[in-house]
Amino acid sequence: MKNIRNFCIIAHIDHGKSTLADRFLELTGTVEKRKMKEQLLDTMELERERGITIKLQPVKMQYKGYTLNLIDTPGHVDFSYEVSRSLAAVEGAILLVDASQGIEAQTLAHLHLAQEQGLTLVPVVNKIDLPGANIEGAKSELAYILGIEPGEVLEVSGKTGQNVEQLLDRVIANVPAPAGDLKASLRALIFDSVFDKYKGVIAYVRIMDGKTQGEQAIKMLATKAESEILEVGIFAPQLKKTEMLQAGDIGYIATGLRDVSKVHVGDTVTLAKPELNTELKIKNEKWKAEALPGYKKVTPFVYAGIFTIDNNDYPRLREALNKLSLSDSSLAYEPETSPALGFGFRCGFLGLLHLEIVKERLEREFDLDLIATTPSVSYEVMLGDNSTKIISNPTELPEVTRIKHIAEPWVKLELVSPAAYLGGMLKLVQERRGVQKNIEHLDKNRVLVTYEIPLSSIVVDFYDQLKSVSSGYASMSYEFLEYRPGDLVKVDILVGGNAIDALSVIVARGAAQRAGREITDKLKGLIPRQNFKIIIQAAIGGKIIAREELSPYRKDVTAKLYGGDVTRKNKLLDKQKKGKKRMKQVGQVSIPQEAFLKLLG
Repeated sequence: MKNIRNFCIIAHIDHGKSTLADRFLELTGTVEKRKMKEQLLDTMELERERGITIKLQPVKMQYKGYTLNLIDTPGHVDFSYEVSRSLAAVEGAILLVDASQGIEAQTLAHLHLAQEQGLTLVPVVNKIDLPGANIEGAKSELAYILGIEPGEVLEVSGKTGQNVEQLLDRVIANVPAPAGDLKASLRALIFDSVFDKYKGVIAYVRIMDGKTQGEQAIKMLATKAESEILEVGIFAPQLKKTEMLQAGDIGYIATGLRDVSKVHVGDTVTLAKPELNTELKIKNEKWKAEALPGYKKVTPFVYAGIFTIDNNDYPRLREALNKLSLSDSSLAYEPETSPALGFGFRCGFLGLLHLEIVKERLEREFDLDLIATTPSVSYEVMLGDNSTKIISNPTELPEVTRIKHIAEPWVKLELVSPAAYLGGMLKLVQERRGVQKNIEHLDKNRVLVTYEIPLSSIVVDFYDQLKSVSSGYASMSYEFLEYRPGDLVKVDILVGGNAIDALSVIVARGAAQRAGREITDKLKGLIPRQNFKIIIQAAIGGKIIAREELSPYRKDVTAKLYGGDVTRKNKLLDKQKKGKKRMKQVGQVSIPQEAFLKLLG
């Protein structure tokens, strides 16, 4: 074990993690030169298209007599849960900063996660080959944040390979070897998993104690599921079968389990019958392995309904979500029915990019045509009897008379930006009900601003607006604080007097009228005209706050008249008026699915 080093690379999005990982693979000879390609560890088609890492990716490398287990991690705030899982499986982390960008919000968020885990950090400034690189500035920012000397920060270029060898030597020198008891009963932490149609659920594990090999009976401590190992192996970077995995190793276990709900990320794998394993020198009282701490359960705060355009695809959507949640344990879902959209699922996400990626993966990997409703956040409702209820859908809101108050999620928002854009940035956050907590200067040109703000204020278009006011230079990260009571109301959308549940929203009272106007205005342009007048309204309880009218088709009933008394014309018009009145009483407004697709898509 003294020759093993387990580490990961953490950084803000687009600071060069995957490119640096490519140089490691090249330098250590893990991948042949002829097989090398850019961002080799980004295997998903979607990752290669967007140029971002979505899934953590482990790889085992051999270098100067040492075994190096690297986990490449995503940088985006929506995938920070992937990062936290990677950190629990390693002893050290390379903290990477782009020399031309400096420290950004997500750099700080990942740094806090690594410090909580007690990891050894190797600070690195990357992209030193760029013409606009401010190497000294980036080094002094890193030194300030970590409380070290700028000379301790390594300068590398993931693109050209400059100083990458020194970086690997620094990792070997600074990152501690894994600790673990080879003679104890097996304990392996599951940090990720995928489904294979031949091998069942494949668990990505870090072996903490003991050892394991193929054809052993294993047990998951949390789910109590038992099975026999089909094979064990390492990541090279593709799956490669080996004879055995032991304490300190990172690898995979093919469980053979077909039920994906039996294998949870954060669960502990142990031997089902350790007493039969004669190699283990353990006494009876040590046969029972203690569960590893695992991970704190992730709580999604952004919710949206996902429905199939063809209702016959509903069973396929359920199966697809089941398989996808295995490799994405931060995805939560439960069945939902909507009169407008049919059967679907209410899904919980960590952010809008997460929602977008999940929807696109479902459509590509499982060949589904889907529609997602407008994202909303979860709310905590306190009822008159002092009981609380968490709701993720405005339609679940109880009667107003039963509600004591509604609380919404608040987050701690960290923004990093050049000082020149500070004014526009502060104005944007304050307009969205933000409460300023701190302004800190990272150096003479860059500031770190800390705010507390309702999550609903930043969930839809805040990031785009932030990039706009800062000419693309600002970055953000946020973490959940608590639910806080607020003056919140439910806005219902009525078409022809009937409430359309899929369009209801919960908003702050001050923003209700604007939200109601926006939806009614959009609907007016999407609902086809009928033979009678359609009234589209936005209402809070019984009070109408916005209204639009869709005028009816008008048939010219007097076209066949020629000459004669005016009473003949009036008689026909009156008859038409009575018909329209009767039609309005019995007529139903049918909103076509295309209207929902355009409104919600």
